[in-house]
Amino acid sequence: MKRYYQPEVETMPREELRRLQSERLVKQIRHVWDHVPYYRKKMEEKGVTPDDIRGVEDLAKLPFLSKADLREAYPYGLCAKPLSECVRIQSTSGTTGRRVVAFYTQHDLDLWEDCCARAITAAGGTNEDVCQVCYGYGLFTGGPGLNGGSHRVGCLTLPMSSGNTERQLQFMEDLGATILCCTPSYAAYLAESAIESGRIGNLKLKAGIFGAEAWTEEMRHDIEEKLGIKAYDIYGLTELSGPGVAFECEEQRGMHINEDHFIAEIIDPVTEEVLPYGEKGELVFTAITKEAFPMIRYRTRDICVLRDEPCSCGRTHIRMSKPMGRSDDMLIIRGVNVFPSQIETVLLNCGMPANYQIVVDRVNNTDTFDVEVEMTPETFSDTVAEITKKENELGGALRTMLGITARVHLVAPKSIARSEGKAVRVIDKRKLY
Repeated sequence: MKRYYQPEVETMPREELRRLQSERLVKQIRHVWDHVPYYRKKMEEKGVTPDDIRGVEDLAKLPFLSKADLREAYPYGLCAKPLSECVRIQSTSGTTGRRVVAFYTQHDLDLWEDCCARAITAAGGTNEDVCQVCYGYGLFTGGPGLNGGSHRVGCLTLPMSSGNTERQLQFMEDLGATILCCTPSYAAYLAESAIESGRIGNLKLKAGIFGAEAWTEEMRHDIEEKLGIKAYDIYGLTELSGPGVAFECEEQRGMHINEDHFIAEIIDPVTEEVLPYGEKGELVFTAITKEAFPMIRYRTRDICVLRDEPCSCGRTHIRMSKPMGRSDDMLIIRGVNVFPSQIETVLLNCGMPANYQIVVDRVNNTDTFDVEVEMTPETFSDTVAEITKKENELGGALRTMLGITARVHLVAPKSIARSEGKAVRVIDKRKLY
């Protein structure tokens, strides 16, 4: 059974989709030129006018936008519609510098909810389902996006937001939630809590839609096994609308990008050269239907791969891999690039829980690299010698993966703070700037 929310778009022939993208891009560039002086200045500095953009093939002529631009133009400098036509703002969850504030017209919200509805439908959601949304609400885009998408599909929607795990599990059990939407780290915590409380056998979950933070295939399989569900990835960012920019189908081999709304590119993060499909690089998006906050060639800083091979699900939109890290916040430790997802893969492959924390510091001009890992109740009862042996084994596996030595510390179960939002995986104490 094929699962499409808008089949005429999701299965559109590639040639027709490219024509649609070109039409919308040309219109969007004119809109931005006429209504966003900040971006018009950037175009002028690069010697580009709207007349130079005749289709997708001209996209590379346009200048990039970055988070630095958004902060410089804060709060209204990139808004392309009068405030009288804007009905909502959302904001990033960042805590440093000026926050990114994104504006939405009602039309923008409608399209965003359609994108989230596609994701829920791809996960098997129908109007017979109960969708429990545990992403944060308010300024964070996770809750409002999936909430609106759930309404579009016709699910009974439980707008739980994050936190209060006991209440989450009670509603999940009493109301028979079948689809769970939250961060993967919170899904893992809910699974752990459901098992401990004896509720796991009473849950009716069949699918989970998890995003907002990096997670590995190993973590996916762990969540699927514990909750008895199929776990789907979803991707988005506030600058583009929120979750629903891309989503997984039943094949779970990459996330289909909603290309009728977003044009994706992969660039070399250093040279800014556009790379072909299949090459790993930095993901860049152009929003071609947003009215109030139309991002043009926005550098996401996410590292991934785009693939255009046909998908057996029937969707024709290209797929992006899970982000493999960030071009701006990856850890460089003693000259080696380290991504937390690599550490998570090693730990899960070695049978350890997914709750861990990386602590980096600089002592006497040398980086220190420590990984704290929670023990399972079984290993917690081991002798000191057995724990030391396990720490050494994990250290060796990390060295093999990373090419750098880390000091592994096994700590007591539940001693690392649980997160009901984005997990805090890295504590970098170095003063590098």
